[in-house]
Amino acid sequence: MPRPKKERNFEHKFSELIYRPAGIPLEGLHQVDLHRDELEALRLCDCVGLTQEEAGQQMGVSRGTIQRILTVARSKTATALSKGYALAFVGDEL
Repeated sequence: MPRPKKERNFEHKFSELIYRPAGIPLEGLHQVDLHRDELEALRLCDCVGLTQEEAGQQMGVSRGTIQRILTVARSKTATALSKGYALAFVGDEL
């Protein structure tokens, strides 16, 4: 049985958004889901410029957890951008 997911702290509330390539209807696109914690980790490390250690402290998780979250988030983002997929922000209480 896996360990329960640790509660994470989020500074910002995000609206439910879907980014897609211009001029292509959403119905015909593959969709990549970017979860709330992935978006927050990207924001803290890549936009705000915090280190993984600082981002982990702010979110209430370890640096290793932030590193794993960032790896997945960057992969999903790169896939969506390079293949022309829709990027949807999903999660609890965005």
